[in-house]
Amino acid sequence: MIEIVEPNRTPTATLEDYSIDTKFAAITASLQVEAEPLRPILDGRTIWMVNSTSAGGGVAEMLPRMLRLMNELGFDVRWAVIGTDREPFFHLTKRLHNLIHGDPRADRNLTRDDAELFEAVNRENFESFKKHLGPDDVVVVHDPQPLPLGKMIADELGLLTLWRCHIGLDARTDATKAAWSFLRPYLEGYRHAIFSVPEYIPGYLSGRASIIYPAIDPLSQKNRDLPMHKIVGIFCNSGLQEAYEPVVPEDYEHRVQRVMPDGSSSVPGEFGLLFRPYVLQVSRWDRLKGWEPLLEAFVRLKREYWASSETSMEGWQRRRLELVRLVFAGPDPSSIADDPEGLEVLDQIKSAYCSLEPRLQEDVELLLLPMESQRENALIVNALQRCATVIAQNSIQEGFGLTCTEGMWKQVPILGSLACGIRQQVRDGIDGLLTKNPEDADEVCANMRSMLIDPALRRRMGRSAQRRVYDEFLVFRQISRYLHLVSRLIQDEAATASHQPGAPPASSG
Repeated sequence: MIEIVEPNRTPTATLEDYSIDTKFAAITASLQVEAEPLRPILDGRTIWMVNSTSAGGGVAEMLPRMLRLMNELGFDVRWAVIGTDREPFFHLTKRLHNLIHGDPRADRNLTRDDAELFEAVNRENFESFKKHLGPDDVVVVHDPQPLPLGKMIADELGLLTLWRCHIGLDARTDATKAAWSFLRPYLEGYRHAIFSVPEYIPGYLSGRASIIYPAIDPLSQKNRDLPMHKIVGIFCNSGLQEAYEPVVPEDYEHRVQRVMPDGSSSVPGEFGLLFRPYVLQVSRWDRLKGWEPLLEAFVRLKREYWASSETSMEGWQRRRLELVRLVFAGPDPSSIADDPEGLEVLDQIKSAYCSLEPRLQEDVELLLLPMESQRENALIVNALQRCATVIAQNSIQEGFGLTCTEGMWKQVPILGSLACGIRQQVRDGIDGLLTKNPEDADEVCANMRSMLIDPALRRRMGRSAQRRVYDEFLVFRQISRYLHLVSRLIQDEAATASHQPGAPPASSG
């Protein structure tokens, strides 16, 4: 059954918090000016955001912050979450997710029984949701799980519905064709669709789809500024650093685990992240994130350094290559027990790490991040990113890649790939370096080396990257694009209705 979620149940920054910060005063003032003429268009309407979970995942993390600011701007925006106890429904929607991503191993045989289950769960939610809907409301449905719900709302209640798709693949394969063919009847009921990048839009939605980039909240725990004493405190609290002096907060109940050379794991204690340069990749344990080629590239970098007698480099450049470490960070397996594929990928990475010679193992850190506290996890990621020399996202495929956005905001250059979501953000040679083939360890190694030995290049890219995020990928831009799109669609509908035979004259007001 549908759940109406209170978006302010967790503390988030207010519009005033941003407006009194010198970095955001201008952009929040601009957003308030933009909102002024849109309020009369949306007056009396509720904009509903509908998704499949109130906790976990990027959509659930993004919505509370976005909704709070939109309501402070004077718009009525609410959040609803579909629910069911039918386990086969979640298996079906996971399969659809994998097919949209082009997974060749996903079962492409989507049957009438699948469609009936898909519709039945959404019908149950529709019946409990429709009593909350007003005659002029707008409904934005996120991702495939609630997709039939929006069609039911449009067909039976006549409301304006939009579908927001956060996933996709910039290629057409048998897998993606199967998914988009199955979803097409439900999408026919929507007035408009929203995607993260144009390459993800299926052909039959051409002409009625827009692009709205995902965005980060710069005052969230994961992205807010951290003074050095706070970074040290987070490292000590989480087990990433020994506390040589007392720190104010208590140690976290759940601490980071480090994979040891024998494959076991323990609290890291002391391995020098505050003192040494490092290349960082933070992500889920997903084979499409390019973990193993990145590890192989780092191994080649180290072995080339050890074998080289090159004298063209300055002494500090050689010192940097000597000291640099590679840090992999992802969720602790105890929190991903329902993701057997993730556990399988993690085991493969562990195996590759354990097979390295001892001196290479000393320069590679495999960290398992606790997930029990969203706040503590976000602070750990923030501190790791702020101390990194280079942030890598060596994805073979990437829907968008907010880990890149987060690193760019912190003025850390990105070692990325040409995966579709990453190249929408990172301009090659400007905000970072993009590898044409993320599975080519030699190419990844060459780009990694270029970034590590050139601090001026890193500083220039870092500054440019932060400006890029400020201009395109902060929550304020996302809100502006949503409000303008919904307002335009409402005005278009009103204009169309006024030209229908027998329609009453348009009001002069």
